[in-house]
Amino acid sequence: MSTYTQILYQIIFSTTHRVPSLKAENRIELFKYIWGILKNKKCHLYQIGGVADHLHIITHIHPSTALADLVKDIKLASSEYIKSQKLFSEFNGWQDGYAAFTYSIDAKDSLINYVKNQEEHHKKVNFIDEYKSLLAEHKIEFDEKYLL
Repeated sequence: MSTYTQILYQIIFSTTHRVPSLKAENRIELFKYIWGILKNKKCHLYQIGGVADHLHIITHIHPSTALADLVKDIKLASSEYIKSQKLFSEFNGWQDGYAAFTYSIDAKDSLINYVKNQEEHHKKVNFIDEYKSLLAEHKIEFDEKYLL
């Protein structure tokens, strides 16, 4: 018997204190690096994107990979890469924690478009409001003091 899964994740995390340090000119290089991490972990990346203070990753995670370990590995490796390559001079690391939501594969195209359009989306909605909306949509209770 083989293992079959189809779990679509949206993973979101921000820079420490949401400092807008991820300047647009080097984001693609960061996204390619994170894509490589996902490939090495046998995960399938559908879309990665974000703005100056946070990232969204749409991915399928390999059944042998634990979500928390994957996010930890992405954050640690990408932090080292950002610093060694001097990609973002104001970058001081990633926030503690993250958000991860699961979706039906039927939501894939709309999620991809949502992440592709982050720049436009955040002209209307700030990160905290977006984050609270996603938490509420997925019926996740939270304490606002941990969002600041």
